Amino acid sequence: MMLAPPILFAALAGLFFAGMMRDNVNELPSTFVGQQAPEVAPEPVPGTALLTAADLRDGEVTILNFWASWCPPCRAEHPTLLDLQAQGYRVAGLNFRDEADTAAEYLAEDGNPFFATGFDPRGRTAIDWGVTAPPETFIVSGDGTVLFRFAGPLIRADYEQRFLPALRAAEGR
Repeated sequence: MMLAPPILFAALAGLFFAGMMRDNVNELPSTFVGQQAPEVAPEPVPGTALLTAADLRDGEVTILNFWASWCPPCRAEHPTLLDLQAQGYRVAGLNFRDEADTAAEYLAEDGNPFFATGFDPRGRTAIDWGVTAPPETFIVSGDGTVLFRFAGPLIRADYEQRFLPALRAAEGR
């Protein structure tokens, strides 16, 4: 019985050490990376074009951003999405767990970086994609293969050091 605490401590220390030594400790794994993109929402945010599964398989790399108007980190990354669009990247948006009118108002007021959108009020499409919380952004190849998942807002050093290199690699730049 007296050996149980030191053995338990050693086991936990070994587990923590192994976790610290793994590659990309800040990256959440995604079962979709390397797989075909799941389906998208069946309706758009009002006043925008509908994002379809064909849009993700039309030969062009697409950035797919899951967002919500009530989400402060989504609002923080919004200028980055507008900048990506201005640079000529294809940015699509999937709004989830939001109100349609509120989402449409937000895009009208702050600018719409998306060439097409999906509206997922219950969050079912987000669940299908494995989204844990907004914002999350995926890079999808021209044949519909998910290449990269970025959890969190597209801002600061993490955006520059992880997302942009993955995007450039996807585009062959």
